[in-house]
Amino acid sequence: MSRIELNLVPTHPDRVGGLGFLATTSYAFVPLLMAHGALFAGNLANQIFHAGATLTQFRLEILLLVILMVILVVGPLLVFAPQLSRARRTGLREYGTVAQRYVRDFDAKWVRGKGSADEPILGTGDIQSLADLGNSFSIIQEMRMVPVTKHAMFQLAAATLAPSYRCCSP
Repeated sequence: MSRIELNLVPTHPDRVGGLGFLATTSYAFVPLLMAHGALFAGNLANQIFHAGATLTQFRLEILLLVILMVILVVGPLLVFAPQLSRARRTGLREYGTVAQRYVRDFDAKWVRGKGSADEPILGTGDIQSLADLGNSFSIIQEMRMVPVTKHAMFQLAAATLAPSYRCCSP
């Protein structure tokens, strides 16, 4: 799958070249994560209620379980990282070249006064085009290398922790 040549668009608003829809696929794993969380919570409850342990004694184990479960779901999406990285580098280079040329022309025309003297700056599309180009370049700079959001990872972690919280909280 990592060898499929994707037509990634570095200026796509989802900030992953058009692969943003893949972030929603992680929600299909919520039942699996909750099941693992429930198994873990049962083990914790047994040790808390019968062996006199406290929940705080299991902080490291809980953290490791959450990290492992999130990596299990998000890890396969790492196959897209090389192509996303390449698309970002190419986009920065290409849009950087266009931006450099546009900014020089803009500067020469409006700042240095080499444009037509009778052309009013008010109402011109040049400034808006400059802003649009800047926004496109910013989107490329903010590209993520994995098509998953922080919100999705937080929800996966919460799904893993939910059974432990329900069963072992005071």
